[in-house]
Amino acid sequence: MEGIVVALFGLILLVAPGASLVFLVWLLGIYLLIAGIFRFVGIFLDSSSWGWKLAAGILSLIAGLAILSNPLWSTTVASTWLVILVGFLAMLQGAAGLIVAFQGGGWSMGALSVLGILLGLFLVINPLIGVGALTLILAIFMLIGGVGAVLQAFRMRRVAASAQQPRRVR
Repeated sequence: MEGIVVALFGLILLVAPGASLVFLVWLLGIYLLIAGIFRFVGIFLDSSSWGWKLAAGILSLIAGLAILSNPLWSTTVASTWLVILVGFLAMLQGAAGLIVAFQGGGWSMGALSVLGILLGLFLVINPLIGVGALTLILAIFMLIGGVGAVLQAFRMRRVAASAQQPRRVR
């Protein structure tokens, strides 16, 4: 069931990427509001580290209210920071891959690592292009992952059904 939902979300992202991204940011805002409220409730249930829980609750509430009060602005800012984070992670992964390549990992590892570093630099320098491609990439991954999950569920169901059938002795 979950695979079907993921594939449907992927299809919706492909058909209406802008509206889908705004909807996902709205969900993030609602989640942050609810998480902030639960942080406050958590202080009364378990008073250990109450200062950290209070700070996290206040920050979650502020972030949730900021997102819900300016959803279009939040969509751009949240997506941009996500792309910048992915860019830095790609550069770090590429640097680690280069170290492995120089320690005997091979030229293909080195080439892929250089490509990862270049991709990371591109995303950090020009994140808005990455934001534009973010929904497309997410949609493709969701479609592939959803269809794969559905196929795996059918495969597991078939294996379970064959395991329950008694074997005939000849």
